[in-house]
Amino acid sequence: MPAERILLSWSGGKDAAWTLRELRSRGNGEVVGLVTTVVPEHGRTAMHGVRLGLIRAQAAATGLPLLEVSLPWPCSNELYEAAFLDGLERARESQGVTHVAFGDLFLADIRSYRERLLAGTGLEPLFPLWHCPTDELLETMLAAGVRARIVCLDPTQLDRRFAGRALDQQLVGELPAHVDPCGERGEFHTFVTAGPMLACPVAVYPGDIVERDGFVYADFFGAEPDA
Repeated sequence: MPAERILLSWSGGKDAAWTLRELRSRGNGEVVGLVTTVVPEHGRTAMHGVRLGLIRAQAAATGLPLLEVSLPWPCSNELYEAAFLDGLERARESQGVTHVAFGDLFLADIRSYRERLLAGTGLEPLFPLWHCPTDELLETMLAAGVRARIVCLDPTQLDRRFAGRALDQQLVGELPAHVDPCGERGEFHTFVTAGPMLACPVAVYPGDIVERDGFVYADFFGAEPDA
């Protein structure tokens, strides 16, 4: 049995997807599942508002089981932590999980928070992409065939016209200088539709673009809306 049995925190975005690719390429551990937080009342993920059907299709394309941690809405941080830790404990007991991996890049406060959250659980945090130069990392992702769409952005940092667009070299060339190429400071978030970590592409069809709670969301469907 591999020394590391890894559960990967899964947003559906490019950094989580590339973390899966990195973990699989290391060869000294096994990724045994993905974990994401969901709001059943809305039928979407808690993080980026992606429809559950798309996240489930994406997880199926990775070949890994998806642990869905249900959250109420609205949800306090205390309720989030309790639900997330309960989900991790279930994964530890049922799958023998020993490590939890995250796709964080350079925000030290976020990393410290995750480390504090896992302290005392018997689970070790992993950060395979930590301090990777984000411009080089994004270039590597795109060259490897990662395809993604912007599903959420902070309009105080990035114009709403970017919502829903494909993350490609053209878009990268249009990003303002203050925006991190990987959106690590929360400028934007993505949903991966293809890449070396997926056995097959995930088809998406655009829906509405809406603004709520200070963020702009681009909705996507797994089938044509009028089908």
